[in-house]
Amino acid sequence: MMNIKEIQELLPHRYPFLLVDRIIEIELGVKVVGIKNVTINEEFFQGHFPGQPIMPGVLIIEAMAQVAGILAFRSGANVGKAVYFMSIEKAKFRKPVVPGDQLRLEVNVLQHRENVWKFSGSAVVEEKVAAEAEFTAMVTDKEI
Repeated sequence: MMNIKEIQELLPHRYPFLLVDRIIEIELGVKVVGIKNVTINEEFFQGHFPGQPIMPGVLIIEAMAQVAGILAFRSGANVGKAVYFMSIEKAKFRKPVVPGDQLRLEVNVLQHRENVWKFSGSAVVEEKVAAEAEFTAMVTDKEI
């Protein structure tokens, strides 16, 4: 288990772009499960969409990536480095995510070589997959 303070020690993201509230399960180098509580107070709901708020799919993928970054750092990647997307593949959006939903962000390591990690992730709401993707990221210096 990791609370928000512990998450902020690992990730550079802050409001309004920190998209993980807690880590409920972690198996170093293998998998991680995080939680994102989606509230109407999220800034993106002002424009996506007025009168019918839906969490943007790209932010759901970003939430998965932030959870994956926590796994990489806890599994030995140097804290203080940055995690950058290299690719996103097989992204599918199956169910809208709306205010009041709780996203269960499940991420598994598919491959890890040196500073490159490949993950598969899913975002689950009430036991139904809302989104899924495979993505590759690189842990590197903050200056690129």
